[in-house]
Amino acid sequence: MTTATYQVKGMTCDHCVRAVSAELSRIGGVSDVKVDLATGAVTVESAALLPEDAVRAAVDEAGYEVVR
Repeated sequence: MTTATYQVKGMTCDHCVRAVSAELSRIGGVSDVKVDLATGAVTVESAALLPEDAVRAAVDEAGYEVVR
């Protein structure tokens, strides 16, 4: 199990949290997504290290931006 944390810009509400969590959960191997709305930190647990471009694409699809 691997854990990685990303900074995501633009999240302001619970809808944002749900959208980002849903898109990241669609990436193969992701087992859990935790979002700290106050800090913009998104922690992803997965079976293996995720390609950063896949994470960026998922967050972009949700309408937000990875800034880390």
